[in-house]
Amino acid sequence: MSTTNFTRGGTKTKIFEELLCSPSLIMGGLQSASVSFAAVNIFLAVTAFLGNSLILVALHKESSLHPPSKLLYRCLATTDLLVGLVAQPLHVTHWMSVVHEHWSLCHYAREATYFTSVALCGVYLLTMAVISVDRLLALLLGLRYKEIVTLKRIYIIIVSFWVFRITALYTRILIPLSLLISLASYTKIFCTLRHHQAQIQQQPSQPSALNMARYRKAVHSALWVQSALVVCYTPYYIVDIVVTYSTTYSSHLVVVLEIVTILVYFNSTLNPFLYCWKISEMREGMKQTIRQALCCP
Repeated sequence: MSTTNFTRGGTKTKIFEELLCSPSLIMGGLQSASVSFAAVNIFLAVTAFLGNSLILVALHKESSLHPPSKLLYRCLATTDLLVGLVAQPLHVTHWMSVVHEHWSLCHYAREATYFTSVALCGVYLLTMAVISVDRLLALLLGLRYKEIVTLKRIYIIIVSFWVFRITALYTRILIPLSLLISLASYTKIFCTLRHHQAQIQQQPSQPSALNMARYRKAVHSALWVQSALVVCYTPYYIVDIVVTYSTTYSSHLVVVLEIVTILVYFNSTLNPFLYCWKISEMREGMKQTIRQALCCP
């Protein structure tokens, strides 16, 4: 693959987007690479769809999780499922249109991929922020938690997220805001847990010690999912900043952008494994679902 530089006048980000659907990619030696990009995305689309479908079935059968918490995880799994069902097939269409040099289709596929990916990313980030606030409220409210955090209220919040993300795409504001809410919530949680731990050490036989251990496990599970999101998404936004401020674009930059984009999509495949690893209720539900699918007793 050559290191052809692509330079044109105009708005930088817009020009770069145009170059992703132009003969310049073929001249830059990216036609064969486009096939590889499409193949990887097809594989991840299938694994994301299958993995999150199993998680949704497992959650439907699971009754021990608190209903609002279960609904929030359903929202996460649904978002990841739609990544594999909608966003990645559109992304594959983009790269296959590059291979066959169908530039009009490429532009439409690129725009559709951007819209769906940003919308799903927004819902996912907002849901993760709500999960962090939900865990904080469970700690601070105590017995009043189930009275205040109800299934109906969580439904309203989830529906508003989907409506908001369909009608508005304020990504540059939404991403730091969601992460800031999550960071503040988990910081408050661990500060409060440290205080509780000191109390438990003074009175190790108090009844709340077992509940606190279960709560810690739930917080750590949510934090693992949050951490995976940060690890998978951060490289993309670093490269996005590089693209925004670059004056010339090489074929290598296109390849790097696609690699970090694939890492973002990989997050949707990774999450079902994290759920099964860190959340015992989901793990048992997944085992039961797989046994039934295989017709095992």
